[in-house]
Amino acid sequence: MLVSAKEMLTKAKAGKYAVGQFNINNLEWTKAILLTAQELKSPVILGVSEGAGKYMCGYKTIVGMVNGMLEELNITVPVALHLDHGSYEGAKACIEAGFSSVMFDGSHYPIEENIAKTTELVKICEEKGLSLEAEVGSIGGEEDGVVGAGECADPDECKAIADLGITMLAAGIGNIHGKYPENWAGLSFETLDAIQQKTGEMPLVLHGGTGIPSDMIKKAISLGVAKINVNTECQLSFAAATREYIEAGKDQSGKGFDPRKLLAPGFEAIKATVKEKMELFGSVNKAE
Repeated sequence: MLVSAKEMLTKAKAGKYAVGQFNINNLEWTKAILLTAQELKSPVILGVSEGAGKYMCGYKTIVGMVNGMLEELNITVPVALHLDHGSYEGAKACIEAGFSSVMFDGSHYPIEENIAKTTELVKICEEKGLSLEAEVGSIGGEEDGVVGAGECADPDECKAIADLGITMLAAGIGNIHGKYPENWAGLSFETLDAIQQKTGEMPLVLHGGTGIPSDMIKKAISLGVAKINVNTECQLSFAAATREYIEAGKDQSGKGFDPRKLLAPGFEAIKATVKEKMELFGSVNKAE
């Protein structure tokens, strides 16, 4: 059964570890992430962007697939199904479809409008027992065509949004979606520390987890980050394994063209990437 992310993130923040949000793109992705979480006894958050939602035929299809897998694969660790970077309409559609958690990204609105829309969603999520993530300040890089420059959020604005009753807060601290450029300046721990001082117990979210050095990840967790989003890294490892299989000509021998065979190395590569991240984030054996 899907659960809200509230309890897993409250535990993570108190225990100084982080739960990974791994974005899903299809059946292989979902199955690989769920099986790895179960094997490692780790709580997990499945992230779905609005673009991936369209690609997978809509939110009801995704809810059906995930709920089916939880049952058929006997998944007993806590799993949240979460809308990533949702619009106001997208958040409402996911709540309707049966997601257990949503993110409303109002970071591109003026702060007053971000507060107003977040307030409305807080009410709806509270009534239904869902977790809600909000965002302050533009997180850099590209996410479904939206580009930012690795900016840093204003700690006072973070406090204003955190005080509305949300579950978790994403705030820009110099992080970027996608691959990090050569001249990236690194995370601003100063900003993160200032945000945590103003938001207290609130679990903080680090977007753009791909390519941030391990020591920076660990430091971010020590400063209150309890949820880290990973997407690009799984895509890169899936693509590399698939390329290797095809370049070795394996798709042309026997029934190597069968998608179950063709996609198997990529599936294993996702599992390996997720395992590596869960170990780094410290969430292994935290679902016991």
